[in-house]
Amino acid sequence: MTDSIIMLDGATETDQVEAAIGGGVLVAYTNRAPDKDSENEDCVAAIPYGPDAVVLVVADGAGGLPAGRRASHTAVKSLEMSLSAAMLETMLLRTAILDGIEAANDAVLALGNGSATTLTVVTIEGKTARSYQIGDSEALVVGQRGRIRGRTMAHSPTGFAVEAGMLDNRDALHHEERHLVSNFIGAADMRIEMGTGIRLNPLDTVLLATDGLTDNVHLHEITEMIRKGPLLDVARSTISLARRRMTVETLHQPSKPDDLSLILFRKPYRRKP
Repeated sequence: MTDSIIMLDGATETDQVEAAIGGGVLVAYTNRAPDKDSENEDCVAAIPYGPDAVVLVVADGAGGLPAGRRASHTAVKSLEMSLSAAMLETMLLRTAILDGIEAANDAVLALGNGSATTLTVVTIEGKTARSYQIGDSEALVVGQRGRIRGRTMAHSPTGFAVEAGMLDNRDALHHEERHLVSNFIGAADMRIEMGTGIRLNPLDTVLLATDGLTDNVHLHEITEMIRKGPLLDVARSTISLARRRMTVETLHQPSKPDDLSLILFRKPYRRKP
């Protein structure tokens, strides 16, 4: 069991780790877009918060804005520093996260270069998972039979349309405005969408991912692939499909080359003695 922060860089090469953390097992991955010569703008982290809690984070520096990579790394590092200070004060995790996200927003604004990033956070505290969402990176909690027990809403026109029932997931994946995002770390009007606590069942899978995954793989495909099997195998099959879609255009399937980052997490199943 590691009690150290895990942060993946993945600037120009694949970065992947498998670890026991927060009372569970984690696989984290990041890699730049297959057609890209510049650096990966994503950042991935797992931050322990005491003996049985962990904070899972994915951030996606905003494409088309300056210094997206610097924004995502600044946000995650600022959140980590804020959580470290809060843990010394034995602050409640929910309060620590909200304060940490505000600190991350202030830190990116202070860069003064107009950069921005998404930030999706899931806390695992004992058997309870809770999400905190800014932007269009997404988080899911999926049961062994593929039932979605929790899902964040992308802060985008298509995300709001799906939530309102005006657009289905398949149409949203191909929508011409899917790339538009309405909420960022690094914005004066940044807002935090906090999810309700979800009590994890044995072997539920928690996924956090940037849009390199969700823009290339249908929701039903994601849930089917991650619902069971060893986490490392799950990660490999999910990443493989997303990367294949990015590089090979197929009729009626999405294909959007992009940086790809994800975290998969499960609590182990323990039989009663």
